[in-house]
Amino acid sequence: MSTSFLRYLRPTLVSLCVPAGLLAVASAAAAPASQPAKRPNLVFILIDDMRWDIMSCAGHPVVRTPNIDRIAGAGVRFTNAFCTTSLCSPSRAAFLTGATAEVNGVRVNEENDPNPAVPTFPQILQKAGYETAHIGKWHMSKSAEPRPGYDYWLSFEWQGEYIDPKLNEDGRNFQAKGYVTDLLTDSAVKFIGRDRDKPFCLTLSHKAMHGDFIPAERHKNLYKPSDLIEPKSYKDDFSDKPRWLRELRVRGGKLQKPVPPGGIPDRIAPNEWDPTDDGLNQKHLNYLRTLAAVDESAGRVLDTLREKGLLDNTLIFFAGDNGFFMQEHRLTDKRLAYEESIRIPFLAGGFGITRPGRTVDQMVMNIDMCPTMLELAGVPIPKSVQGRSLAPLLAAQPPADWRDSFVYRYYRENWLPGYPSLVALRTQDWVYIRYPEIEDIDELYDLRNDAAQMHNLALDPAAKPRIEKMRAELDRRLKAGTP
Repeated sequence: MSTSFLRYLRPTLVSLCVPAGLLAVASAAAAPASQPAKRPNLVFILIDDMRWDIMSCAGHPVVRTPNIDRIAGAGVRFTNAFCTTSLCSPSRAAFLTGATAEVNGVRVNEENDPNPAVPTFPQILQKAGYETAHIGKWHMSKSAEPRPGYDYWLSFEWQGEYIDPKLNEDGRNFQAKGYVTDLLTDSAVKFIGRDRDKPFCLTLSHKAMHGDFIPAERHKNLYKPSDLIEPKSYKDDFSDKPRWLRELRVRGGKLQKPVPPGGIPDRIAPNEWDPTDDGLNQKHLNYLRTLAAVDESAGRVLDTLREKGLLDNTLIFFAGDNGFFMQEHRLTDKRLAYEESIRIPFLAGGFGITRPGRTVDQMVMNIDMCPTMLELAGVPIPKSVQGRSLAPLLAAQPPADWRDSFVYRYYRENWLPGYPSLVALRTQDWVYIRYPEIEDIDELYDLRNDAAQMHNLALDPAAKPRIEKMRAELDRRLKAGTP
């Protein structure tokens, strides 16, 4: 916990009472909201491919994130936060709309923006009198041109570049000079520092920590190979996993390698862990190094809010769009319904927080941020929103009927045929995974006793009653279209 940050926040947070009407859970047909006396500013810092556990406030043994920790120290850290689809574009659309891919229409990367009939929180807030800005990665349809709902826009095509990026500012294309995390932060603090007579909503969406993992020059030697930790699942031999996972290991995600003469093996012998051995580990070191500039960016944003006297009336969200494998099950990237892929970092600090410095263990999702922002701004929540407002959790008043499970989906991408479509039901203690478009075995993991997901119980006769129960619930939700 950062005492320096709390010193600026505590006088207002201790006395802050969120109006009772703001603590109602968002429903599918939300009632009209009454605006609070002074509507909060809203800041959303979104990181690309950031794992849920690589923050010092989350207990990481090596990585230090003092400025990100300041947000947690002045607010809450959600310990069980998830994305509805572990892929950049679908997750970003879910944050924006409060709805899953089935509703907002963004199922895979780089094909389309959200359905225009499904409003985003910036569009709604702009109409309600907020000044809105998007700074950084958009990554739904490829264009860098400004999108509806923003008074200020600074972005780039597709993934952009770490060094000297090509940017689009309010429709003007230009070549910038410098490191992209720093450049985006420069624009963010400039936007925060504007003189204005209305509340603002800022999204600062970093390119980091996405590949190709180029850290700032000042951070290029920040970590050493011995800092990489062998995952508990690294020696998974895939003998009880679906066949497609073994084929993925043998042929690659694009299935570009031929099937070996003996066919896809029933078991893949484990490797010995050696963090100094190959280029993949060097990439993972650079992945961690890119976070250092993100942490510095968070500090600059917080300091600017403090200098402008805005901290006591600003709610700051910090999140990752999806998880990332660092060789768990000898995998990299994301997509699967395994913990390292679907769990995300999610913090909220500032306005509306009761008892700052808490952790919140309730199961929350990326679709919950949109209704939270709207509710705390006193703006009606549209029927398209499927998430629930986090306002009761921020105020330390969790409802008794808070969710205890959710449906996860991944849709096959044509360019990456090695990953099949999947659906999963994740409860507090179990995850059941099914592959509806291929003939293969299901997966079932007891997360309380097997957090590393090493032992697939789907073929265990003793687990049959649980599988049947979870399959029936998953089918019910898929038919109803509920998350």
